Amino acid sequence: MNIVLLGAPGAGKGTQADKLVSEFGLAHISTGDILRAAVKAGTPLGLEAKKYMDAGDLVPDEVVIGLVKDRLGEGDAQKGFILDGFPRTSVQAVALDTVLSDMGKTIDAAVNVDVAPEAIVKRITSRRMCRDCGHIGTVADKVCPKCGGEMYQRDDDNETTVRNRLDVYTRSTEPLIDYYKGKGLLKNVDGAQAIDDVYADVKKALGL
Repeated sequence: MNIVLLGAPGAGKGTQADKLVSEFGLAHISTGDILRAAVKAGTPLGLEAKKYMDAGDLVPDEVVIGLVKDRLGEGDAQKGFILDGFPRTSVQAVALDTVLSDMGKTIDAAVNVDVAPEAIVKRITSRRMCRDCGHIGTVADKVCPKCGGEMYQRDDDNETTVRNRLDVYTRSTEPLIDYYKGKGLLKNVDGAQAIDDVYADVKKALGL
């Protein structure tokens, strides 16, 4: 099964993707992870992407599409994948359809994890990440509960940047809901519930 996960930044798409990967063995293709790896490695692409990410703006289409195309060609994506954080615009969605068509693949469903904007602001600004293992925790975690590493707030998790990211999402990404609705692929899920309840609704929506 090939799935697109939709929803504003901080809606919980990554958490739901991880659960689907764990249970069904799908490849989790997160553009955020791909880009952050490039930033951490200090590559020219990573440094360019960081300027956009820190400001809460979208990384240019040609950069993201190229990364995703390469990732879709890897072995683990051949038995099914979850796209998390891509596409983010209608232009990217059309480009994705073209890339997949060339590969003989299609999208089976687009799951929209829906959460109110103010709930997302509160959720993201309280989020902390481990410098060592990448575990995502909350402001209450003084050290990483997984490895004991230092927890920090990512540059793009402050309130000003979060609100800008939500504005960008509304302008650029929300039209994807109509795009996939028009293709008969959209599945809406209430993302404000407990994580396991959201997951149960995601599986129900996907017929799993």
